Amino acid sequence: MVSKTVTVVNSQGFHMRPAAAFAAEMGKFKSHILLESGGKNADGKSLMNIIAACIKCGAEVKVTASGEDEDAALEKAVSMIEAGLGEA
Repeated sequence: MVSKTVTVVNSQGFHMRPAAAFAAEMGKFKSHILLESGGKNADGKSLMNIIAACIKCGAEVKVTASGEDEDAALEKAVSMIEAGLGEA
């Protein structure tokens, strides 16, 4: 299991479009992806879980990956969030 805390820089946070892109990208990995922010947990492969977590701009998110490709999954998740989820 590996994890890293990052800050959401996308001006609107994890709204529908970036959450869908994030979930789709995480779905390519075999590892389990967990997002933790503001006392809420979300399955990083579930669009509805991500939306329900209400992760806003400036929020700190702990991304945890566990499984056979956890390092690659964590690296991709962190890079997507740090890059503004394609919308900075």
